[in-house]
Amino acid sequence: MKALRRHPVRVVLRLFWLMAEFTLAAIDFARMCGFSKNCPESKRAAWLQHSSRRILRIFRTSIKTSGTVPTSGLLVSNHLSYVDILVIATITPAMFVAKREVKSWPIFGFFARLAGTLFVDRQRRTHVGQTTNEIQTALDHGALVVLFPEGTSSDGKTILPFKSSLLEPAARHTHSLYASLIQYELEDGDVSEEICYWKDMTLVPHLFNLLSKKTIHASVSFTQLRESSTDRKELARQLHSEISKLKEAPAF
Repeated sequence: MKALRRHPVRVVLRLFWLMAEFTLAAIDFARMCGFSKNCPESKRAAWLQHSSRRILRIFRTSIKTSGTVPTSGLLVSNHLSYVDILVIATITPAMFVAKREVKSWPIFGFFARLAGTLFVDRQRRTHVGQTTNEIQTALDHGALVVLFPEGTSSDGKTILPFKSSLLEPAARHTHSLYASLIQYELEDGDVSEEICYWKDMTLVPHLFNLLSKKTIHASVSFTQLRESSTDRKELARQLHSEISKLKEAPAF
């Protein structure tokens, strides 16, 4: 791998550090919940926040925020990388909705399950309905649920059209609704190719390359929607417009 050849010491040391943090995170979860399936969402979110903060130190990640940071309700965001989850979780305790494939990722899938991630198979309409009910239940329990309605990650140059299938809880207007925009900056690389996780990229080479970077700068902008549509498809367009507006403002 090119990253390992260019920065062998940095990559190897950080990789061992990452494995150590994963091990400590698993031990922390066992102490907190004993790997119980009934561990409350609040405990899982607090555990994920603590673990994410420790992991982002490995990548020397700085985070800048603007707007009111939500603590409950539904947060809709653009999606660039698996790093997004660590960044948002570091800012505020939350639970996430992810595509079914993440569940089988090595190591990351295991920790996603511990964090209480809601996995959705968008190809199965009945499963989407089940996930929607799970989102509603989590919101009713006071959780902050994070949804990436693009359905996949991208290079960040444009925001993909939003899928409306999981927005039913937001359309009911029973909980606060927020939108956010995540952006990154690298001093020694190309964000679209080295932070963004898209196209036919595979996890291990991408992660090794990311471990070779000097620092990662992340910017997250938040806005609350005070008035929103009760129609899911119209709400999807409205949220897309709000995040597009955030994208027009300077990030760093």
